Amino acid sequence: MNSTFVLLATLAGITVGGLFAFFRIPVPAPPSLAGVMGIVGIWAGYRLVHFFDLGFDVVDSLGL
Repeated sequence: MNSTFVLLATLAGITVGGLFAFFRIPVPAPPSLAGVMGIVGIWAGYRLVHFFDLGFDVVDSLGL
């Protein structure tokens, strides 16, 4: 993982979050740690499926 991308993504997130707060717009993110951990769990599951080379291509199987 490239640490530059992580840093830029973090800075982009902070900037966008600050803009949402400044304009008093609700943040489109989970409001609690449990919600954030749910997103982390989705990411971890996605990475595990790729790590173990599981799954199939739904679009390809539908012939699209």
